[in-house]
Amino acid sequence: MFDDQSRRSALKILGGSLLAGALPLGLATPAFAANKRIALVVKNLGNSYFDACRDGAQQAAKELGGLEIIYTAPTKATAEDQIAVIDALIAQKVDGIIVSANDANALVPVGKKAAQRGIKVISFDSAIAKGGRIMHLNASSTEMIGAKQVQMISKTLKGEGEVAILSAASTMTNQNSWIAAMKKEWEKPEYAKLKLVDTVYGDDQDDKSYREMQGLVKTHPNLKGVISPTTIGIRAGAKAIIDGGLAGKVFITGLGLPSEMKDAVLKGACDSFAIWNPVDYGYAATQILAGIIGGEGAKPGSTVKMGRMGETKIGEDGEAVMGEPFTFDKSNVEKYAKIF
Repeated sequence: MFDDQSRRSALKILGGSLLAGALPLGLATPAFAANKRIALVVKNLGNSYFDACRDGAQQAAKELGGLEIIYTAPTKATAEDQIAVIDALIAQKVDGIIVSANDANALVPVGKKAAQRGIKVISFDSAIAKGGRIMHLNASSTEMIGAKQVQMISKTLKGEGEVAILSAASTMTNQNSWIAAMKKEWEKPEYAKLKLVDTVYGDDQDDKSYREMQGLVKTHPNLKGVISPTTIGIRAGAKAIIDGGLAGKVFITGLGLPSEMKDAVLKGACDSFAIWNPVDYGYAATQILAGIIGGEGAKPGSTVKMGRMGETKIGEDGEAVMGEPFTFDKSNVEKYAKIF
């Protein structure tokens, strides 16, 4: 769990979207003289997490002035469909693109193509590989996100039992990075009796994630816990647990939205889960890209501005971190479910 200082920091992050429009001195970015267009290209449509990111991007645009947000995504979470969307935006001559990549390497050529046309490209949520973007904004550190999910399921199961992972698509950068971080955390001696028995992929689709959850229970009759580092996977997995009459017997944790996980927590399918505020995530990424379009530097070692979210430093790998994840459980889920 977080110490008091970290908890206050996380609460500040979660509450950021509720703050008034006034910015701390020195963090404001001047309005553009002419209208600029930034496209927010996410993995797929119909995803509440990304809809919340869109809301944050629109908050930033309103705050900055002279900025239009184009929110778009493929209907299927595939690299091919996402490339087609980005190609169309290049043809429209947008000024900047923020991408959550369905495939890190597959999007590099189209990212380079956009750069050659003078379009500024950054990624967030799921990175494009370095050659296809200026920088990547992580919601939190990979190590912290991965470790947190193992810690939560271990606490729920009192450190003992069979556990599986229900991921999104096998090609998604963030999913694979978080799973690698989970496995590193799992090597610690306190998890010796917590056994990882399977990893399955729901491709960030509700119906497939639901079926994969059902399959896990059938394949592993002694399964006690599931970690799902995707908002679609955790909500679909929780529904399968509840529908199967397994609440209180099998527990799911991972990364979810309070508004979508409230019932699962109250019904006993989920003891705790974590997430950052997606509204603030979309807001911060938009503030950064607006600054880049306005001429601010974004090389390794540079400090970039995130409006009300403060500032962040870009590492040597071309990546930066917005803030820390926050844990939700019965004590607070109903409160935050009203926010996002």
